[in-house]
Amino acid sequence: MAGGGELMPFLVNVLLQVCYAGMNIISMLAMQSGMHPLVLVAFRQIFATMAIAPFAYFLEWRTRPKITLPILFQIFLCSITGATGNQLAYFVGLKNSTPTIGCALTNTLPAFTFILAVIFRQESVGIKTKAGQAKVVGTIVCVGGALLLSFYHGHTIDIKESSIHWTYAENMEKKNSLSTDQGNPILGPAFLIFSSLSWSLWFILQARMNERFPAPYTSTTLMCFMASIQCGIIALIPKHDISAWSLADPIRLIASLYAGCVCSAIAFVLISWAIQMKGPLYVSVFSPLLLVIVAMSSWALLGEKLYVGTALGSLLIVMGLYAVLWGKNKEMRQRSDFKNSESTKLDDVGMVEKDDLELQFNAKSNGNYVVTTRQEKQQQEK
Repeated sequence: MAGGGELMPFLVNVLLQVCYAGMNIISMLAMQSGMHPLVLVAFRQIFATMAIAPFAYFLEWRTRPKITLPILFQIFLCSITGATGNQLAYFVGLKNSTPTIGCALTNTLPAFTFILAVIFRQESVGIKTKAGQAKVVGTIVCVGGALLLSFYHGHTIDIKESSIHWTYAENMEKKNSLSTDQGNPILGPAFLIFSSLSWSLWFILQARMNERFPAPYTSTTLMCFMASIQCGIIALIPKHDISAWSLADPIRLIASLYAGCVCSAIAFVLISWAIQMKGPLYVSVFSPLLLVIVAMSSWALLGEKLYVGTALGSLLIVMGLYAVLWGKNKEMRQRSDFKNSESTKLDDVGMVEKDDLELQFNAKSNGNYVVTTRQEKQQQEK
């Protein structure tokens, strides 16, 4: 069980990054087909609510705690930060920049989360300990590797082209290259940075939510439902015509279903569980893997070339990720050993007090009692 308890959060977080990589590719194709990012996010929340609601009802309707106004307010804050703010800002930023810049700036997430977790006292720096130093250095190396992978190409790595090509994606890329709309080089990155900050704040709020309301399916359903209303109202302002909300194009429907069911409904539940198991910093530090997965997927599906910067950045990401995981694991083991040692000390103290204070009552013929300790009785028996 111990090995499984360590392995499962790791596998879940890696799987989540694979799912997010697929969402980046499919969502970008949907927006290139003419789908507005605000409409995409609104459909994402609607489909997420529909997907997760049955699980919340059948799995938690008997065991979930009472839903109070403070709990609803906290879920509302989670919907603002983790769904509405994060996703709207990300897709608007992605629309006004490139997938490479989008993935790169997303990798500021571990740094933001680490800083916020320290501020809200969910993580301790412990800079004088090896575990604390590993977390700090690992976070910096992760972000540095992600930025290197994004902004430095270098020479092309001499490897053969992938035999896998997605014709539809290649055609959409050619069509988009002919478009005169190249986005906003300032507005796009600004939205992406805000998205990352909003997402890291959700990690902190969700950690508190797990303590006060341990019902992940119900909290995810309510959060997605609130986000559906929020995103729907925001999307209706610029896109109130019916044609903008059409899902007749298959790529729009697939992108909405995939983003909603997989990357919102399932992902929110898995992330909530992972935060409860390992904490917010552990979850956020996996985000740099997204860059590696996107780079490999782009090479395999779109025939993009791999560069020296991609290889070096990927190596730094893996090294930084390992450092943070090692530091976090060492910190948790130290806490566990400390708790076990404290428990053992309390048990030993209790046994000593019991032995020293155990009273033996020896009856005499006159009806009086003589009180002796256990040690005195043992000496008398000798």
